[in-house]
Amino acid sequence: MTRLEELEKAVASLTAEEFREFRRWFLERDWEQWDRQIEEDSGTGKLDFLVEEAFEAKKQGKLKEL
Repeated sequence: MTRLEELEKAVASLTAEEFREFRRWFLERDWEQWDRQIEEDSGTGKLDFLVEEAFEAKKQGKLKEL
């Protein structure tokens, strides 16, 4: 049995309360990884195109006030 299969079996055997707790933990971990990836991509310039697109949209009057 692979580690993934073991995890799937373990998760399937959780009580409803344990599953809610696991799901909360898992989502928090997922968001933390997402945040780290965004920070890394921002620091390396991978997201610079978004800033350029925003400046261009502003220049063309396509942005809406919030």
